Amino acid sequence: MNALILGATGATGKLVVQKMLARDIPVYAVVRDATKLDSIKSPRLTTIQGTILELSLNAIEEILSDCDVIISCLGHNITLRGMFGKPGLLVTDSIKRICEAATKKDKGYKLILMNTTANQNREISENYSAGDKAVLGLLKMILPPQKDNVNAAKYLSECIGKNDKVAWIVVRPDTLINEEDVSEYFVYEEIQRSPVFNAGKVSRINVSDFMVRLATDEILWDEWKYKMPVLYNA
Repeated sequence: MNALILGATGATGKLVVQKMLARDIPVYAVVRDATKLDSIKSPRLTTIQGTILELSLNAIEEILSDCDVIISCLGHNITLRGMFGKPGLLVTDSIKRICEAATKKDKGYKLILMNTTANQNREISENYSAGDKAVLGLLKMILPPQKDNVNAAKYLSECIGKNDKVAWIVVRPDTLINEEDVSEYFVYEEIQRSPVFNAGKVSRINVSDFMVRLATDEILWDEWKYKMPVLYNA
């Protein structure tokens, strides 16, 4: 197994890279600034300078020739430029481009997308209150990152669908926090509390642990394939 990690220099993405390498899984990381991964010393780590939106389709196909798993930890920096600057649909457009390249290959891929509990899974009857829906609907209109998260998951659900050419799981952590070590955490098919008025917490290292387990554990993968699991710290 080889893995392509998007958003590898981010707070969660770097943890995913480290955990994959710890399992002796070769990692390809498409990064704008490769120096941000200089602290990770491994012959199994290959960095590709640039972004998925900048690379040609042929270049992406070439990278995917060596990969079996794609994990996206892409997100927007919480700054004015990061939230309102270009590309406004960074995650959605990157996922579309990856899928376009993947579907041209003669093999199947696992795609794991880190998302958020602020994005409702509309394929099941999740318990979002009227207040939740109103606030999240407003955020989608005024905050590009919220719209981006919603659209990226919607693209996988509605456009890719249940297609083993690119089988997918959308991982939805609640409020992210930093912790040093993996701790007990719970995974549910739907939200257990209001993401707006009573949000829970989950550590980035626990999120990275779950995504790496999804990539490497076939039983766990089959349990959550084509679903949008929600994560909370215990």
